[in-house]
Amino acid sequence: MTRRDIISIAKSLLRIAIIANFALPLPVFAHAIMVKAQPVVDSTIAESPKQVDVWFNDKVGSEYKALAVINSAGKRVDNKNIEQETFDQSHLYITVPDLPPDTYTVRYRVVSIDTHIVTGKFKFTIKKP
Repeated sequence: MTRRDIISIAKSLLRIAIIANFALPLPVFAHAIMVKAQPVVDSTIAESPKQVDVWFNDKVGSEYKALAVINSAGKRVDNKNIEQETFDQSHLYITVPDLPPDTYTVRYRVVSIDTHIVTGKFKFTIKKP
């Protein structure tokens, strides 16, 4: 085998390695995304919920989690008792007292599986009877 043959084989192996690197799936870690809420995002409801629930597309860390319900005056109105579902760690919830008609903002903060902190918010409205 000549030196030219060895270089040609090495180049071919390098090309195969590069193609295989892009062709094979690699594990991808993405940030958690809120996929569902109750009350529904931007909904108008007739009566106060007993609790506010949020679900994410993957389980979230149990540390550093936060969930708050804030009225239109900027006052926090939930019971400050955030819980994470034991058997579905993508589900967080917090109870609320009987809320009067108003527009409420729900703010959340969680730690994704990839250790990134994710924050977000959404609104719901309780209409006047």
